[in-house]
Amino acid sequence: MASKPVSRPLSPHLSIWKWGPHMTVSILHRVTGDGMALVGSVLLVAWLASAAAGEASYAGFLDIFTYADGRLNAVGYLFGIGLTASFFQHMASGIRHLFLDTGAGYELKGNKRGAQMTFVFSILATIALWAFLIAGK
Repeated sequence: MASKPVSRPLSPHLSIWKWGPHMTVSILHRVTGDGMALVGSVLLVAWLASAAAGEASYAGFLDIFTYADGRLNAVGYLFGIGLTASFFQHMASGIRHLFLDTGAGYELKGNKRGAQMTFVFSILATIALWAFLIAGK
């Protein structure tokens, strides 16, 4: 004999929750951490391998990531700016999480504002750093 199905509470799912900046910051924190580890490790190994391979190889590596023939090299700046933006975003969301660990910032407005401020900080800090680096050349 079939029994009557028991009504059980459903676990929250993404279809129930409204997407917010705090979710984006959480996912971006993981992505930036993994990205910096992966790209940074590859660049470190490439730098060490080119340095060990000799002067010509090291000069080729520097040509990729610095000025080449008197013009800016887009590949180097793409990696540099991307890693810098990832670093600042990861750092800002880590500091935000440090405050959340103390029990502060869980109110809806404060949580949303804190998440949005991580984006603002990472963008402004990246622009400021690269403006300083480029102006110094």
